[in-house]
Amino acid sequence: MTKPLSFGKLLAILRDTFERLPEHRQGANTHYTLCDAALSAFSVFFMQSPSFLAYQRDMQRRKGCNNATGLFGVERIPCDPQIRNLLDPISPKHLRTPFWQILDQSMKNKDINDTYDFEKSWLVSLDGVVYFTSKAIHCPQCSVSEHDEITLYAHSALVPALVKPGESKVLVLEPEFITPQDGAEKQDCERNAAQRWIKRNGPRLAKERATILADDLHCNQPFCKLLIRHNLHFILTCKRSSHKALYEEVDLLDKIDGVTTVVERVWTGKEYRLWTYRFATYVPLRRGPDALKVNWCELTIASEATGEVLFHNAFATDHIVNELTVQNIVLGGRTRWKVENEGFNVLTNQGYHLKHNYGHGKEHLSSVLMTLILLAFLYHTVLHLGDTAYQRLRAELGARRTFFNDLRALTRYMCFQSWDQLIRFMISGLDMAPD
Repeated sequence: MTKPLSFGKLLAILRDTFERLPEHRQGANTHYTLCDAALSAFSVFFMQSPSFLAYQRDMQRRKGCNNATGLFGVERIPCDPQIRNLLDPISPKHLRTPFWQILDQSMKNKDINDTYDFEKSWLVSLDGVVYFTSKAIHCPQCSVSEHDEITLYAHSALVPALVKPGESKVLVLEPEFITPQDGAEKQDCERNAAQRWIKRNGPRLAKERATILADDLHCNQPFCKLLIRHNLHFILTCKRSSHKALYEEVDLLDKIDGVTTVVERVWTGKEYRLWTYRFATYVPLRRGPDALKVNWCELTIASEATGEVLFHNAFATDHIVNELTVQNIVLGGRTRWKVENEGFNVLTNQGYHLKHNYGHGKEHLSSVLMTLILLAFLYHTVLHLGDTAYQRLRAELGARRTFFNDLRALTRYMCFQSWDQLIRFMISGLDMAPD
């Protein structure tokens, strides 16, 4: 039976986490709780309204009520500088739990579970994103680079996401921030971040028979062996330029008919295209007697009429590759791009403004705010997948922009006691039939 999700259930998860944030203040100056500061910041990203809190402070003054309290349970609304000061010392590691609790709740919903089921397993795509750069603003958590005598400061993170072929929405998981590590002489990097993330979350993912998708940067023996040790599968982009030993073996096998080819003729509605799959098994990932043996496959898409190559990519995997499985394996590997297309692009261009500097701070503020943005994105996605009223409203209003414009307008002038009351008001105002 499909279990309905609700904003209230999801918000309770967040509140429980925020109430457990470690108190860093000394003395009696605790007029605003850390929970209120975190909920207030989250509300801005959830409503996609930078002015949301200012409007609610004004509403509280005029009407004696406000939507930060009614919708999000904020008891006292701190001002923006207070929010930044309160959140800056909090490590983003304290915000990891909600991602997994929300995922667990979501998977109890049969529709969502079915949405991300791929061959009775999960596809988890890993990708890095730079979300802040500056030539002047910086903190101890920044990565530092120099080019043409110019110093550049940056914040970046590895952002995993649950993906599936044909599904336009991704479920983001807890991020791993690329920051200076204690005791490390070299700067942190995406490779190291991926290893830390797998070591921390591998046992959880192994229960779901998860397959890790990642780009060529991660297609190396240490990372693949790490995945195998954690009982995880992998489909990793495998470029010829960075895997010479593997491709030398593939080329030798090709000369003795050791590479199998499967061709599919596909009609696009305008022309026929040839999808040519090639694969070889048990080839070395690198040189040396201790080289890990992997299976290799590639897909080339070409116009049948002109022969023009329209797409090509290749993958290394631990999955069994044969004539029956190669198409699904390649399909899974190609799905890696969804974390970029349906994840980062939405976060950057669809109201979240991921790369906007909402506040940098002196310690962790930048990464904490980025985590709250990811949580808002996750909440919207889960509600869209599992909340019937939310689904109906989004469908009725059409464009995403219209929905959030209406939310901002209504909460600017009217006070609602709960999210459910707001949604019911919108449904009634649109003359939609009640559930």
